[in-house]
This record gives sequence, structure tokens and C-alpha cells, in this order.
Amino acid sequence: WAQGSAMTLLGNGLLEVGHADDSLSVREAALSMLRRTGAPEEDVLRARSNLANTYQMLGQAERTLRMRRDLYSECLKLLGEEHLETMIEACNHASLLKQLNRFNEIKALLVGTIPVARRVLGESHDTTLTIRSLYAEALCRDPGATLDDIREAVATLEEIGPTARRFLGGAHPETAMIEQSLRAARATLRARETPSRNA
Repeated sequence: WAQGSAMTLLGNGLLEVGHADDSLSVREAALSMLRRTGAPEEDVLRARSNLANTYQMLGQAERTLRMRRDLYSECLKLLGEEHLETMIEACNHASLLKQLNRFNEIKALLVGTIPVARRVLGESHDTTLTIRSLYAEALCRDPGATLDDIREAVATLEEIGPTARRFLGGAHPETAMIEQSLRAARATLRARETPSRNA
């Protein structure tokens, strides 16, 4: 499986420098080799997740969405809801759903994952912070959001923002994303709480 690891690194490197097409070929070959050599199922799942990342970079959202849904379902069955890989796949799936503005699906996916992540990984783990941030953003950005939904989103982001800054640092992308989401949620809340002067 050392060769599979080398191919994974090559696929990652190609993706980082913008060669998604080449990365796709390498990752498909890596997945095929892992399956052929009887690699552990966890390694196969990881290779499939890498492949889904590449399809996402290539703009193949619907194909990626099917892959993400399948991967999350298989992680749940194989590893259980408390495994880190399962929670990472929930994040990957939810992040893609966010790009597609499918906020109800994000809420349905993550509502049960949040208490598991908080209990198993802890409040300051980056995956817990990501899950809670994605859920809060879905609450706030859903066109059918109630005032209570928006208030819950703001409260969640206000709670996790300082935790992210303390444990991940101010320059971490997740910290920046939480702070950006909080600004947007507060603006949405102000707009909803302030009656229109023209009404």
C-alpha cells in the first residue's frame, strides 16, 4: 500500500497546483490499485473521498453529491457515527450541500451529528467547530428561516468563534469562515428585527 500512499500524495500535489484533470487520473488509478490489492476498507473510503474532492474541483457537483452521500452512508455503516472519518465525511457532504444552497438537507444531515461530535471530539476540535458552523449557516441562510433560527445561528457562531480563535488561531481558515458567517448572521438578524420604515 506504500505505492497507494505515493499516488495519493501525487494526486494531492497535482490538485494543489491546479492540475485537476491529471489529479483525477492519478486518483482513479490509486483507487483501482487499492481495490485490486485488497486494501483495508478505510483506505478505500479515503481514496474515494479524495476522488470526490477532485470531481468537486472539476465542477461536477451532482456526481460529487452522489459520491458524498454514498461515502457518508458507508462510513456510518462501517465505522459508526462516533468515528472521526464519519464526521469528516458529514462535513464534506454538508460543505457541498452549502455550495448548492441546499440548507434543509444540511440541517437534516448535521442535527444528529452535532451532539456526537461535541461528546466524542470535544468542543474545541476543528471538526466539531466546522459541523456547528455549517449547521448555524444553514439555519440562517435557509429562505424559510424563522427569527428563532437566526437567533440560534448567531448564538452558536458567537459561542464557537472565540473557541476557534483560541484553539485554531486567528489566521486559520475555519476561524475566518466562522467570523464571516457571524457578521452575515448578525446583519440578517438586524434586518429581521428592525421593522421596515416603509411598511
